[in-house]
Amino acid sequence: MVEKRRQAAGDERRDSPRVPMRFLVRDIGRPSGDWEEREGDLSLGGISWKGKTAPHGTEVDVRFRLPRVPEEVRARGEILRVKAEGLGIIFHLRFTRLEVKNELAIARYLDEWLAGL
Repeated sequence: MVEKRRQAAGDERRDSPRVPMRFLVRDIGRPSGDWEEREGDLSLGGISWKGKTAPHGTEVDVRFRLPRVPEEVRARGEILRVKAEGLGIIFHLRFTRLEVKNELAIARYLDEWLAGL
């Protein structure tokens, strides 16, 4: 079923929509470990954002808030892809540690966003 949807969508690899979001990202490979705000896109499996410098490693911590969800979503992710674009770099991250309740909250938010709520 998923394979048929991919073929029908012109070989689109994502099964989840991406919606604009602001994130706090922390490079766990840096000694300071400061949180930096980034703008990007949220999907069910991860995020992407644009920055100017690459993290020291491939793992980062992420925090963000969803509308109507009282607790901040916290996750760890692995950077899978890095792509130069204009004067910045696009980072694509897959969640590697995400609580089930947060995954469900993200799924609900994406469904509501698609429905225009």
